[in-house]
Amino acid sequence: MNKLIFSFFLATFIVQSQGSKLPDFVDIDYGGEKKISQFMDIYLPNGNKDSYPVVIVIHGSGWRANNKKSIDYGRNVFVNPLTQKNFAVAIINHRSSTLDSIFPAQIHDVKAAVRYLRAKAKELSLDPSFVGITGYSSGGHLAALAGTSSYDRTVEGNVGKYLNFSSHIDAVVDFYGPTDMSVFDDCLKTMGKQFKSPRKIPLFDNFVDQVPKEVQRANPIAYIKEDSPPFLIFHGENDLTVPICQSKILHEALLKKGINSELVIDENGDHCGNNLMPHHTSKMVNFFSTTLKSKYEN
Repeated sequence: MNKLIFSFFLATFIVQSQGSKLPDFVDIDYGGEKKISQFMDIYLPNGNKDSYPVVIVIHGSGWRANNKKSIDYGRNVFVNPLTQKNFAVAIINHRSSTLDSIFPAQIHDVKAAVRYLRAKAKELSLDPSFVGITGYSSGGHLAALAGTSSYDRTVEGNVGKYLNFSSHIDAVVDFYGPTDMSVFDDCLKTMGKQFKSPRKIPLFDNFVDQVPKEVQRANPIAYIKEDSPPFLIFHGENDLTVPICQSKILHEALLKKGINSELVIDENGDHCGNNLMPHHTSKMVNFFSTTLKSKYEN
């Protein structure tokens, strides 16, 4: 009986350990100013390779929270599936629009994190030739913006010490992120549903019609070029926080420029992601794997 009990607890411990991967690098200060809002954690695959392609993860928060410590959710949806397919994962914080700074501080931080990963690639066991990015809600917006605005000095910023390194992104997975926030009201009319989000956007700490230039500056669609990276976009049909037209107009704009883009619409998906993201994890991982393979083949 005692052996049976011991075996049960041992098996439980092993399962929990396998499902709870710990970061290999904790609280990396990519901004260089010892601010928790510019820390990131890095998870490496359980292998013996010298370097791994890396995917950056940005949590949703309404651009307001330092939330890389949302460990369980991040592990289940992002860390475990990606590391099992030999991708390193960097989960990052960024400055808060209600605590530290309004836009463009958030995208400046994201780009600084990308540059840091490339600058420190060797000591972090990363392959600097492939940096993918993903995020949900406000994190999806920043992921999309980082993807389309490569080499654009207007949103590059000067955060961190490694300004001579590239912030280029090689592939983007966007889970229901806002894009053109100037047309939220128009989206509401086309949906014919009650819309939850106020027009005062936390990213700007202002109403969209009061800061039209900043709204345009924060729009990923404004930066799309012929060499923008491939996109995979997910959105729930029942999302009443970020209307689905936000992903549709991004997808259509990417296709218009000849960019490889796929839009997956989940008929049962809402905004919280609990019935959307976990169901599409394998597609996300396959997208990064396929893009990585095609990059090396070309």
